[in-house]
Amino acid sequence: MALPLRHELKFYITRTQLEVLRQVLGGVLHLDPNAEKNGGSYHIRSLYFDTVFDDALYDKYSGVKDRDKYRIRIYNLSDANIFMECKTKVGSLISKRSARITRDLAEQLIAADPAGLENTRSGLLRDVYREMRTRLLHPVVIVDYEREAYIHPAEEVRITFDMRVRTGLNSIDLFNPRVPTVPVLRHDETILEVKYNRVLPPYLVQVLSYACPEAVQSAVSKYTLCRQFEGKE
Repeated sequence: MALPLRHELKFYITRTQLEVLRQVLGGVLHLDPNAEKNGGSYHIRSLYFDTVFDDALYDKYSGVKDRDKYRIRIYNLSDANIFMECKTKVGSLISKRSARITRDLAEQLIAADPAGLENTRSGLLRDVYREMRTRLLHPVVIVDYEREAYIHPAEEVRITFDMRVRTGLNSIDLFNPRVPTVPVLRHDETILEVKYNRVLPPYLVQVLSYACPEAVQSAVSKYTLCRQFEGKE
């Protein structure tokens, strides 16, 4: 079955641009329900995986068009909802597969143990099994940030502000709320992401151009930002 592909645009924006855009979007879009019930934003922690040769990292550095990134994601430092995910890049488009998993399975995967996944009904988890067995996929870095998200049903638009992005350096202790983390962005920087299906509604193009006239599209990756302290650029 073909994966549903979406556009994803990324920008670095300043605190001033964030405030302007936040005010404008608040009048034309709705807060994501998760953001709304958590006072406007929520915390995301992802534990990213890579192969023994750091293929995901170096494919990104090299600009490889088609690539996958595997991660386990939790919200608000809780194990109530744990997801194994694979984000796929196909040229300029992206897709994401996700499977909800238990704490026990998460701990097993963090130990790089795929035992039993070959028999699961989840195609994503079978892919994780293959990658762990053949390419020694294993956890490498924690990525933390606060997300403020706005949505619109037209073209399934989703606009997010990812703030206070921090790296757990060499820790893979996903469920430990006291893992030491360090910031990877300048103090006034936020990552703006704009996702949509086929065409971004023209009025939103105008909103973004008005609020962020000097913002330049970037290939920013929170994963690579959070691994830059390892001397692998």
